[in-house]
Amino acid sequence: MALTLKYSTPSLNGTIQVPGDKSISHRSIMFGAMAEGTTTVEGFLLGDDCLSTISCFRKLGVEINLDGDKVSITSGGEASWQEPAEVLDTGNSGTTTRLMLGLLAGTSFHSVMAGDESIAKRPMKRINDPLRQMGADIRGRRDGQFTPLAIQGTKLSAIDYTLPVASAQVKSAILLAALKAEGTTRVTEPVATRDHTEIMLEHFGVKISKNIDTIEIEGGQKLTANHVKVPGDISSAAFLIGAALITPNSEVRLTNVGTNPTRTGILDVIRQMGADFEVEEWKTSGERSADLTIRSSSLNGIEIGGDLIPRLIDEIPLIALVATQANGTTVIKDAEELRVKETDRIAAVVEELSKMGADIEATDDGMIINGPTPLTGASVKSYGDHRLGMMAAVAALIASGDVSIDNPACISVSYPDFVAQLDSLIN
Repeated sequence: MALTLKYSTPSLNGTIQVPGDKSISHRSIMFGAMAEGTTTVEGFLLGDDCLSTISCFRKLGVEINLDGDKVSITSGGEASWQEPAEVLDTGNSGTTTRLMLGLLAGTSFHSVMAGDESIAKRPMKRINDPLRQMGADIRGRRDGQFTPLAIQGTKLSAIDYTLPVASAQVKSAILLAALKAEGTTRVTEPVATRDHTEIMLEHFGVKISKNIDTIEIEGGQKLTANHVKVPGDISSAAFLIGAALITPNSEVRLTNVGTNPTRTGILDVIRQMGADFEVEEWKTSGERSADLTIRSSSLNGIEIGGDLIPRLIDEIPLIALVATQANGTTVIKDAEELRVKETDRIAAVVEELSKMGADIEATDDGMIINGPTPLTGASVKSYGDHRLGMMAAVAALIASGDVSIDNPACISVSYPDFVAQLDSLIN
């Protein structure tokens, strides 16, 4: 069922606590399941992706209890995991699928993973290649390039691996497998990617060595249960940030948003575009957090690319929308990774914003957007992609006429209450 939105010259004002960080929520369950003892989590994201992670670990025999956004995970460590009697269903979650490959590769049992239609199209070779170099036995469609994947746990050996492309998921899968490998594993990144895995491993007592662009981790280390406080997800906050910037006479305060430096590319971009905003920062559970105050602003087009892209890859659909309201031309490049997200986000963003009147064109590795252009109502596709669904909802704030979004339920992957919270800010 489609969702139809129409707003009459609104302004946005108020305070919102965005849902917990998706990346950190996933890892809190995984690391709690790996650790001996009871791990407690507060601020957990109750989105579909993270619930898929919980479901998978329950099938491995880990005791996980939910109480609102609080979670407790009781485990005897990886040695206590049981061979799953069912397929591990990862739903729409690439993070669950890819990181669990690293975790399952070094077990003593057999397991099978599969997800939805979107996951079945997403590339797994980039994960399986280094894991197979470590000795992993992973099989699946087209020699393990796509799910379903069967993993026969086996003994692993350490490797020295240089990532061919910047990917936090590939890095994380190798580091998790390295804990079960004999020897010291070294991973070198071409560009720094989000480091939630390294931060949380240290929080759970694992020793990691970092030398410029190389991470070293010795096998055989055990995790100790701990408490995790999950900050708000800046990738979710980005859509409210963008909404406040492009909606006239708006001022929105977002509390306890994660501001890990590997994730704050969106703040760098809007600063370069001339946005009016404030950041009040602190630190908890090894991660940085902040309260953000965002005001409607006159923005200018800029060029976005290079090392900045891995720090804002999930926010590019929103940035493209914001760029339609900026003065001049915005060029997004070096973002070919968007071609293999939940959908081809380059093609999808250009297609749907064009329907609304945007002056936007696709390139092989990004987009070119000319602004400012008025947007009009249209029937837009979400492609089952939560980021595209939220982008369309934000666009409705400034579009003349109705914006009809197909399959809006996909937004629940990362932000189940997004439309309701957006509505609560409207004056």
